[in-house]
Amino acid sequence: MAGMPTLAQLRALQAIAQEGLTYTRDPFDLTRFARLRDLTAELLAEQTGQAPATVTGLLRVEEGYLTPKVDVRAVVLNAASEVLLTRERSDGAWSLPGGWADPGESPTQIAVREVREETGRAVRATRLLAVMDKAQHPHPPDLWAVYKLFVQCDLTGAEGAAHTENLETLASAFFPVDALPPLSLPRNLPEQVRRVVALARDPHSAVHCD
Repeated sequence: MAGMPTLAQLRALQAIAQEGLTYTRDPFDLTRFARLRDLTAELLAEQTGQAPATVTGLLRVEEGYLTPKVDVRAVVLNAASEVLLTRERSDGAWSLPGGWADPGESPTQIAVREVREETGRAVRATRLLAVMDKAQHPHPPDLWAVYKLFVQCDLTGAEGAAHTENLETLASAFFPVDALPPLSLPRNLPEQVRRVVALARDPHSAVHCD
């Protein structure tokens, strides 16, 4: 649609609405900011293909100063420098183990836990490889602004451990970086996986940051 605002512009409007709802005390302004939030939700629904009621509900539960969400991904290589991927139940495609950051856990703790829960393998987090702003990469449209943290993890248990059945993933396996399976593009892009694997292979590499 010509003249349709971009996701970046809509997120800026969402931030203005949420900050207004957080800091203003005038009842009339509270009503105006609430209306701005709901109008923004309707436009975000159009951009992302989600149901308007769903987006409105998600935005209404957000409180306080608006900041990006954090997605933590574990980068696990085997002895052949193949990368560990999990097959997502939601779309049947593959991704690095990981997910949203939970309060009360550090990024390294999240990475270790996600690998254990999604693959059944035991790992030890060793270093941060990259911090990527999802908006700087060609992911499908997303409701949220997201920072993606990629944490290198070393296997401490059996490389070929049996996949642990869970609610999020269907399978897990190691893949050569030049023969990746179809990836879950909302979660990770082929060029991102190749970049972080290259960083993990080089023990002297600096942290990549968008």
